[in-house]
Amino acid sequence: MASVCFYFQVHQPFRMRKFSILDADGDYFDDSKNASICRKVADKCYLPANSLMLELIKQYDGRFKISYSITGCLLEQLRLYSPEALKSFQELAATGCVEFIGETYYHSLSSLYSLAEFAEQIKMHSLLMQELFGHKPRVFRNTELIYNNGLAKVIEQMGGFEAMLAEGADHILGYRSPNFLYRPVKSRKLKLLLKNYRLSDDIAFRFSNRNWNQWPLTARKFADWVDAVNGNGYVVNLFMDYETFGEHQWKDTGIFNFLKFLPQEILNNPDNDFKTPCEVAASYPAADEVDVPHTISWADIERDLSAWLGNPMQQNAAAELYRLEEKVKNTADESIISDWRNLQTSDHFYYMCTKWFADGDVHKYFNPYDSPYDSYINFMNIIDNLDSRCSTACEKQLPDLHNISGEI
Repeated sequence: MASVCFYFQVHQPFRMRKFSILDADGDYFDDSKNASICRKVADKCYLPANSLMLELIKQYDGRFKISYSITGCLLEQLRLYSPEALKSFQELAATGCVEFIGETYYHSLSSLYSLAEFAEQIKMHSLLMQELFGHKPRVFRNTELIYNNGLAKVIEQMGGFEAMLAEGADHILGYRSPNFLYRPVKSRKLKLLLKNYRLSDDIAFRFSNRNWNQWPLTARKFADWVDAVNGNGYVVNLFMDYETFGEHQWKDTGIFNFLKFLPQEILNNPDNDFKTPCEVAASYPAADEVDVPHTISWADIERDLSAWLGNPMQQNAAAELYRLEEKVKNTADESIISDWRNLQTSDHFYYMCTKWFADGDVHKYFNPYDSPYDSYINFMNIIDNLDSRCSTACEKQLPDLHNISGEI
């Protein structure tokens, strides 16, 4: 038996406007650019991909199943700029063949800096999934599949989650295969589903590469690779950005036709099926423990944190942002708290990345800045302004000491 588990990350940040040290207002985000990008991605990816997914679910009488993690910041934008795309996700939810994965509401790095904020964002996201899709997440994925032993322990202690998703990085698996289920070290209940990065990246990154020795990738060829897992694993975890369909891989590459014919080619083998992450966790035992003492992710060739925290600019920006947590929350100002949380979105640190080698094209994708240094300066200008807004808001909350002394 080889089960195919499709998981799609669906995310867009609230991009910031150009903000100078002289700007005095608290208007940090570029509404026009956010609206334009959201509608563009909805038209090229979300709407046509969702329509095809719905068609496939109906065509195969529920045997074709998929899962999504959709960030809160994207769903807010869909409500504002593309309600028809939001409706199409809700139509998918209504089929019962789609699972929604839990995560941080703001696609943040909070698990690395503030476990209290991390837990709060997970709760916020879970409530939003229930509100919009009638689905309470039972599987968790951290931002960009960031994972380590300590994080697994936190998620298990929180309760409510049966499994986590993580990267099937070679250096943590060794000789073992990502096509089995695993457990975190010393975990009693939590199961790990590990991304088969080779097969996932064949679709997400190599599909349109004419220099790739497997180009063109057909549904039949890919199904043969899945068939080869039978007897050598339980599941093929295909984890990727949803924007793979229509945005990263444009329609004229044939990506939608590939997806259209893939379920039939997979299901031609009676030993294959499609399962959601929850179903995979319930169907198969864990083969072994996986020890991940050092943090991994699914980003870039290093599979570590260097995409967001690999240089002093990124490290300083993140430290300064989370340094404001107590001050921000003490204001009890919903606008300030919301702005602070939207600044946590990992994309803002991604734009500061200086790794311009093999990963360069990835880091430039939808990047609104001319350079990582421009991104850092802009971000720090906003942090300085947010700090000032916090100070002003906190001062307004203090009692008028002059009047108090006068009354005494």
